[in-house]
Parts: sequence; C-alpha cells; structure tokens
Amino acid sequence: MIVLLLERTYARQVAKTASPCEHLRQALLQGCGVSFTVVDGLMALLAEKRRKMEQEEADTNMRTLLDFLYCLSKQKLDDLNEIQTDLLCIEEDINSVEKKIIELSRANDRFSLKLGMFADDPNSKFVTQSGPNASKKKWVHAQLNALQECYLQKRRNWVRQACKEEERDTDTLNREGYNPGLEDFQSLLTNFTRCSQLRVVAELRRGDPFHSANILSSIEFDRDDELFAIAGVSRRIKIFEFSKVMDEPEDVHCPVVEMSTRSKLSCVSWNKYMKNHIASSDYEGIVTVWDVTTRQSIMEYEEHEKRAWSVDFSQNEPSMLVSGSDDCKVKIWSTKQEASVLNIDMKANICSVKYNPGSSIHVAVGSADHRIHYYDLRNICQPLYVFSGHPKTVSYVKFLSSNELASASTDSTLRLWDVKENLALRTFRGHTNERNFVGLAVNSEYIACGSETNEVFVYHKAISKPAASHRFSIDLENGGDDAGSYFTSAVCWKSDSPTMLAANSQGTIKVLVLAA
Repeated sequence: MIVLLLERTYARQVAKTASPCEHLRQALLQGCGVSFTVVDGLMALLAEKRRKMEQEEADTNMRTLLDFLYCLSKQKLDDLNEIQTDLLCIEEDINSVEKKIIELSRANDRFSLKLGMFADDPNSKFVTQSGPNASKKKWVHAQLNALQECYLQKRRNWVRQACKEEERDTDTLNREGYNPGLEDFQSLLTNFTRCSQLRVVAELRRGDPFHSANILSSIEFDRDDELFAIAGVSRRIKIFEFSKVMDEPEDVHCPVVEMSTRSKLSCVSWNKYMKNHIASSDYEGIVTVWDVTTRQSIMEYEEHEKRAWSVDFSQNEPSMLVSGSDDCKVKIWSTKQEASVLNIDMKANICSVKYNPGSSIHVAVGSADHRIHYYDLRNICQPLYVFSGHPKTVSYVKFLSSNELASASTDSTLRLWDVKENLALRTFRGHTNERNFVGLAVNSEYIACGSETNEVFVYHKAISKPAASHRFSIDLENGGDDAGSYFTSAVCWKSDSPTMLAANSQGTIKVLVLAA
C-alpha cells in the first residue's frame, strides 16, 4: 500500500513538471490507445519539426561561416592596405636615399677633381662592393627580419603621427631630403652596423685560481667610472682601479681596497653622490653600507629574514636605498636611521630591485611570480603597474632611462617595457638562461646579459636579435671536469661608453669593447 501511494505521488509530481513531450511519452508507455492515423500524423509532425531544426542549424552554421569570412576578408584587406602603405613608404625612402647618394657622389667627384684625380677612378666611387661596405651589407642581410620590424615600426609611427597632425613637417623634409622616420632609422642602422663584435681589451684573473669559490655575483662602476667593485661567493668586496687594469699588461691584478663580509654576497651598489659609499646585500639577508676609504661598515640592516638578492641606491636621494629578499619583502632604507622606512610584502621571492633613475619615489621589482611590479612609494598598497609576459622568474630589472625598463628572466629572454605608458615594447632572444643569475647591464642604447653557454650577448634596444656576442675561453688547467658548466655571472657597462666588464663563474673578468 505504501509503495503504491509513493508511486502515485511521484507520478503526480512528474505530471506537474514534465514537458508535453514527456506527457506523450508517458501516455504511450502506459498503453494509451492510439490509432494508425494519429501515429502517422505524429510522425509527419516530428519529421517536419526535424527538417525545421536541421534548416535552422544549417542557417546558423552558414552565418557563422560567413561571419568568419567577413572577418578574414577585413583582416586581409587591412594587411593589404598596410603592405601597400609600407611599399609606398619604402619607395619614397628609396627615392630619397638614391637622391642623397647622387648628391654625395657628385660632391665626391668634385672633390676628386680638385685634387687632380680621375672622377671615374674605381677607388673613388661612393658605392663599392668591397671593404667595410660589403661587410655591413652582409651583416644587414643576416639581420634583415629584425631590422625590417624596426624600420616598419618607426615609419608607421611617423605616418600615424603625420595623420594626427594632418600635415607633415615640410621643413624637416626639405632640409633633410627625407622624413624623420627614415632619419631615425638611418641613425639606428648606422650605430647598429658600426658595432658588430665584442673585442677583448683587457683581462683580469682572480689571484687564487685554485679556490673553488670564484663565482662573481655583481660588478659595478663607481660614480666617476674610475673604480669598479666585484663581489660574490668569496665573502669579499674587492675594489679595482680601472685605469690600472687597462694600463698594466699583467692579467693578475691586486685590488686597491678589500673588505671582508660574514656571508656570501649577492649584489653591490655604489652611492651616486657619495663616491666612497657602497652598499651590499648577502646570503644572510643583511644589507650593509660601507665606507671604502676606511674599509668599515657604516650601517648594517638586519630586518630581512632570508637571503637578500638585490640592493640599489637611489640616484636622486643619496641617503635612500632599496633591497629585496627571499622573505618576499621589499624594504626601503635610509642611511639616517637604523630601521627600514617602508616595507612591501610581495607574497613572492624578490630577485631584483631598482630605483627609477629619474625619480626617488618609483621602484621596479622583479620577482619569482614571473612579473615586474612597478611601485610609487607614496602608495605601496598596490603597484602602479604590473608587467606580465615572462613565463618564468624575473631575475633582473634595470632602467635604460626614466621611461624604459629592461628585465631578464630564466625563460632565456630579455624584455623592454615603457613604464610611463605601461607598454611592452620588445622581446630579445638569442642567449640561454634557464637556471642561473647571468647578469644584466644597460646603457641608453644597448642591453647586455650573460648566458649559460659561457658567453656575453649585447642587444640594441630597438632590435630583437643580438648585435654582438663573446665567448669566454676555458682555463683547462684549472677548469677540471666542470669546464662545460661555466656561465657568465655578471656584466656592467661603463657609463656612456662602448666599454663593459663581464665575469664568468670561473672568476675571470674581461674588459670588452663593442666595436666594428
């Protein structure tokens, strides 16, 4: 009886909520009498319903296909318009450059005639297929794709700017003979083809080649580029005179100043105003400010709970410095007080910190969360911008200018960012970096980094492929069985100069010059 009641109750609930189709199905299952005529009518109705549904589905699919074709057509037309615009620009630039070459060739011929030389002397021709010009052509052809990207970007930017202004700078066109976009690219191409190799001009070997702790973590020039400091796992900060390294032929040099520390060192940073002050960060999390003259520490900050990877003095406020640590904290310090001024909890290990060279209130932070966090120190509740793109840990951040920030990652790429406009500008590939800290250095035009192939790579900031590279030779006598595992560990540019320092994990330091 109870079971029967439950079945009836369930049947009533189904009857209330079931669809008409379900009612029909239930009626047929329960043996409801239906004639052949009714069954035929129902089958015809269902067949018509099926045809209508198939037509609607086919119509939807065709409309989806048509929408795709319209989108593809629009995209290809846009691409075609862009290509046609690019071709017009290229043709315009070819005409401008050819006219300029004719002018230079005529001027050269007139000069040759004045010297009593034959105008048709093959050695006096402006265009030649041998010598430096042939070498430059070969280099351009090898870098064609990267240069093409740069050229088109500059020309398109100028075209867009001209359209916004609704008129071109005719004074510039008349004066130079070609537009500013081409002029800008010509300047870049001239610099790029001028520097195609890294030439060794001096070498400094560590005085203790049999010591295993030779890895250098940091190299940095002082304010006047007269001294440079090196630091690493040897627990010593060593200061060298750059002029002596360049002038003396010996490859083993003694430091002019040496300071011992309690722990392995990860980073050093010179004060940009007080020439005798340098800061260091170490594996115990201690940030120390040193007086190079007295060889004594001035301040020691011990708030970090784990290894401190990076430290940097502000260029605009000489008493301020920033540090980052494995304890996920970014700390702002002042040499005027013992405790930290600000504390930012990042929730991820900090690998690199850097003050903006144009501001004492903006700091870039590279971390293990694969991102670069850009802070305004007046509001540390959240970053001003977060730059995403690296798929692995960001190991270094360095400013080329107050607007341009370079980052390095263990994804084997460098990236360039615009911190003013919050834009990703370019990705650089060519070196290998999957595990180690290999160094990052910048100047106004070039970015240098190390590689786990024991090489140094240099990129022009506008070109995504390397402009030059240099491989460290292996000291086989002291290399042992680990010679193949050596990597470049630190790099540093000399200010406003093609000269740089590079160190590898064997402890060798080379002075390199970017040359033709």
